[in-house]
Amino acid sequence: MNICFCLFSLCVGLLTPCLCYVEYKKTECEVRDQIADCSHLKLKEVPSYLPDNITVLDVSHNQLRELPTSVMSQYKQLVYLNAGFNSIKKIQQGLCQTLPLLRELKLEHNEVYELSEKDFTYCSNLSELNLSSNKIKLKGDPFGSLENLRRLDVSRNDLTTANLGTHPQLQNLQELILSGNKISVLKKDEFSCLSNTSLKLLELSSLPLKQLEPGCFHSIGQLYGLVMDHTKLDSVLAEKLCNELSGTALRNLSLQGTTLSKILSSTFKGLKATNLTALDLSKNGLSTINDGSFQWLQKLEYLSLEENSIAHLTKNTFANLTTLNFLNLKKALTKHKKTPILDDFSFQWFINLEHLLMDGNVFRGITEETFTGLKSLKYLSLSSCSMNMKTITNKTLYSLAQSPLVFLNLTGIGISKLENGAFTWFRNLSKLYLGHNAIIQTLTGEEFRGLSSIEEIFLSYNQKITLSSSSFIHTPTLRTLMLGRTLSGTLDLSPSPFQPLQNLTVLDLSNNNIANINEALFSGLQHLKILKMQHNNLARLWKNGNPGGPLLFLKGLVSLRILQLDSNGLDEIPVDAFRGLFKLVQLDLGPNNLNVLPKFTFDDLTSLRVLNLQKNLITSVENGVFETVFKNLQTLYLGKNPFDCTCESMFWFVNWLNKTNTSVPRLNSQYVCNTPPSFYNYSVSLFDTSPCKDLAPFKSLFIFSASFLLVFLVCVIFIRFQGWRIEFFWNVSVNRILGYTEVDIGENRFEYDAYIICAPTDVDLVERNFTPLENIDQGGYRFCFDERDFAAGVSELDAVVGSMSRSRKIIFVVTEALLKDRWCRRFKVHHAIHQVIEQSRDSIVLIFLEDIPDYKLYQSLFLRRGMIKSCCILHWPVQRDRVKAFRQKMKVALGSSNRMQQ
Repeated sequence: MNICFCLFSLCVGLLTPCLCYVEYKKTECEVRDQIADCSHLKLKEVPSYLPDNITVLDVSHNQLRELPTSVMSQYKQLVYLNAGFNSIKKIQQGLCQTLPLLRELKLEHNEVYELSEKDFTYCSNLSELNLSSNKIKLKGDPFGSLENLRRLDVSRNDLTTANLGTHPQLQNLQELILSGNKISVLKKDEFSCLSNTSLKLLELSSLPLKQLEPGCFHSIGQLYGLVMDHTKLDSVLAEKLCNELSGTALRNLSLQGTTLSKILSSTFKGLKATNLTALDLSKNGLSTINDGSFQWLQKLEYLSLEENSIAHLTKNTFANLTTLNFLNLKKALTKHKKTPILDDFSFQWFINLEHLLMDGNVFRGITEETFTGLKSLKYLSLSSCSMNMKTITNKTLYSLAQSPLVFLNLTGIGISKLENGAFTWFRNLSKLYLGHNAIIQTLTGEEFRGLSSIEEIFLSYNQKITLSSSSFIHTPTLRTLMLGRTLSGTLDLSPSPFQPLQNLTVLDLSNNNIANINEALFSGLQHLKILKMQHNNLARLWKNGNPGGPLLFLKGLVSLRILQLDSNGLDEIPVDAFRGLFKLVQLDLGPNNLNVLPKFTFDDLTSLRVLNLQKNLITSVENGVFETVFKNLQTLYLGKNPFDCTCESMFWFVNWLNKTNTSVPRLNSQYVCNTPPSFYNYSVSLFDTSPCKDLAPFKSLFIFSASFLLVFLVCVIFIRFQGWRIEFFWNVSVNRILGYTEVDIGENRFEYDAYIICAPTDVDLVERNFTPLENIDQGGYRFCFDERDFAAGVSELDAVVGSMSRSRKIIFVVTEALLKDRWCRRFKVHHAIHQVIEQSRDSIVLIFLEDIPDYKLYQSLFLRRGMIKSCCILHWPVQRDRVKAFRQKMKVALGSSNRMQQ
């Protein structure tokens, strides 16, 4: 049912939209994948409108009084039927006949009173039957037809006897639960109906048991597991129980909470003739265990003595328990009247023990012989023990020197100092827990000497640990390092204390008020996957005003998957803060003081699935910042921010919310507008974006105009400074295809390609740069230079005239010197122009070595730039890298046609 509470208020003549608080409540059956859930609907009848092909039906927690076969016959495919917590008084005959495939039937917490043979006549396929918390009275053999039943629960039914039938039956039963009944005596033949049964579990918990008749368990075919938790047993009754179990196939025995306060040396004697491998004696208030009490259990592998009050463990308490693999002593040695005693060599018998749990105990301390004999021990936990062990020396754990320990838990035992070589014995140790202690020291690295196989160290929640550059120099195999809420001093160390940890995958530095680090703190940690730095003081490091600029301390963490930076006071994020974190899956940045986030900040986070930015100061969610990272996001936490509900701030975000499949928890309650005042406390998801669409064309036009202008400016600047390159490559491409020389029909072949006219001061420059064009192997040019190419004995005037007539082009190398040279001006230039006019040839090429105004060119040489073709006007480049482009233009000019343009 959807219940909406709408609050209307009149504000400035307008009715504000109503806010709906939706409370979900199931009103009808839910059907999905052939499963029908009709629970908690206060039904008084089984629904008849469900699909015929359902295989699972749950009608529990209703008000049903019966399961009528007329209705149930519609659902012949049912395999599972749960009708618990109703008011059913009787199982209708033929129920299983209408449900031939039924395997599990649950009728717990009903009012079933009488069971007869006819009730389960057709239930041969039933494998589980739960009739707990009813008021059943057995008549005849009601379970005789249940040939395939594996689990039967008739607990809490006020039964006074364990007899379930008069003849052998239930041959496939594996679990029988009779707990919570009023059975006070287990008679000799009460389990005779199970004579052909192999029970894995017989549960007789919480019985008011007073007497066990001889042979009461021997009528069961095979009994492997017995649970008698919370059934009161004294020493006499416990010994009687063990004697009655003698000769059975028993493997597991649980005696939790039986108030067994004392174990005698004869208590378990009867279990010698069993195959017992697991014994649970926890929560019994045990205070005394006589020496040799467990000597009869020579096949025992698991023993639990958790939560007892054992006063004294001697070297013979566990005598002959050589096969034990797992020993649970959690809170077994608790202070009652005086401090419990743990003798030396108490564990000497456990030559095969691999797991020893001693959490929460109280004893005087650890000596050099406390754990002697544990030659197979791999897992030892001493968490929260109260003992005198303030300092761990290299002798403290010497008794474990022969143990192949891989796990050692010393959490919360009051350690204040670790001496050098404290763990030197443990070359196989992979996990070391030292958290929740009171360690105050600077780690030099020698404390962990010898831990050549260590993979995890837990040091969180200590008092005051200071790191040095060599703190982990002896633990290069470390993969997980937990240092939360324990560090003091600075991490601005060189080299970094984490530099030796090249295999590190998890690092916790949270809750340390860290403010000073350097950019190389995590250098080399290419395999780091989880970094926890929440609740520190890193705000200054990412500020633009930080000396040296923002500190990019995450650089190089290419394998990072989870990053927690919440509660660091961050108010700025550098644009390159997360650069290169392509594998990051989860990023936590809330709560902080973030407001304006730079564009492209999250663009490298293409693998991000969870983003937390809640409880910041974010007012706008813009596509330029979030569009890329939101594409693959699965969960977003962005609530409790002061959102500005305007088109500019919310248009894109609201549209994204309307079409995304990303989970956004508490969208309706935590995503509310802060501004403008007209939308205060208004849900962001209800923000109307339709007025914003009118602004879309103008925005597009603005983007287009701005983009066009930007491209135009870039092109102009590029052409201004690099246009010569484009022209160069264009000329090379075109002329390689079409050739450099334009053919003039009827024009005789000339002896020279060009005659050079230049001032005497420019001769060296011209020869140095023009001569390489003559040395080209194929298609080279030949220039005519006065002194080099004039024939001997010919007058200079005749030589100039003759050379010009034999040259296809005439090149003027224009400089100030040329304009002032009288010989060039009065004769060479005059004759060249006269030849051009007389022969109607456009053969002049101007090369400017200097910037000469057009009026000077005309006054001195009677030439204007407009008289010459544009391709024949060249300027000598100032930049050396442009000389090749100049020569290319010169080739084009020399190859141009001499025909006069009409």
